[in-house]
Amino acid sequence: MSKRDFLSITDLSPQEVTDLILRAGKLKGGVQGRPLAGKSVAMLFEKPSLRTRVSFDVAVHQLGGHPIYLSGDEVGLGGREAVSDVARVLSRYVDLVVARTYSHQTLQELAAYASVPVVNALSDVEHPCQALADILTMNEHTTALAGLRIAYIGDGNNVAASLALAASSVGASFVIASPPGYELPSDVVRRAEALAVGSATAIDQVTRPEEAVEGADVVYTDVWVSMGQEAETEKRLKEFQGYQVSPSLMERAKPGAIFMHPLPAHRGEEVSEDMLDYPRSVVFDQTENRLHAQKAILELLIGGESTH
Repeated sequence: MSKRDFLSITDLSPQEVTDLILRAGKLKGGVQGRPLAGKSVAMLFEKPSLRTRVSFDVAVHQLGGHPIYLSGDEVGLGGREAVSDVARVLSRYVDLVVARTYSHQTLQELAAYASVPVVNALSDVEHPCQALADILTMNEHTTALAGLRIAYIGDGNNVAASLALAASSVGASFVIASPPGYELPSDVVRRAEALAVGSATAIDQVTRPEEAVEGADVVYTDVWVSMGQEAETEKRLKEFQGYQVSPSLMERAKPGAIFMHPLPAHRGEEVSEDMLDYPRSVVFDQTENRLHAQKAILELLIGGESTH
């Protein structure tokens, strides 16, 4: 049986996205058996992490497997040792590689040379594990995913890209408000629109946050300066002025609209000081759901045949 990687939301069919969300919800209620018994998972992290590292470590444990954390410094991915060699070495030891990298190209090279599945735990292009947790959270807090209007305020970054693709996969509409020059990449828009064919979904890009949140069921934002973009901090802070999500902006959304953020949050920048404690904030439910969505991914890729 050939191995399967999870580098992008589009590595899953729309039906598989829905099935994984439902499975994650069941796993949230408790894991039956030990689907990863005897399995080892390498967690290769070039970037520091709180949520991704802890949630994957705990997910592997809960499924009965053995997680092995490897920092960027100790491996020297692409520096001390070629990416292709790291992939082939790890394939002889472990059953799956979870990789958090600066460059998506590094992930693709790992996947090309590894004989075991590779999971994208964040790259500069996508963050698919986050998107699955986001959709799971929306499924818990809204009446239906199909027809949902998701308003994303801020940079068209990796988080926005994966969320747009996931939204199209489940029949939700996605609108992003960004300053000129910070829109979703055109290839992401094309892929999302292709997924949305035959449904009522849409991908819209606007510049005004007020326009994006009008009638929204979900209001979502992320940091203005991601890891690796520190040199652009001053420029970005200036250009994103006016894109802060606050209670007053939420008032323009639908009554009962939920607020989401993948964390870490920079209070006083992309969110007002009080937004994480906003009555309809589901930020910490979203954080918890990283664990359950990732259990579903691990189970799908290496959990054996009996997963339902």
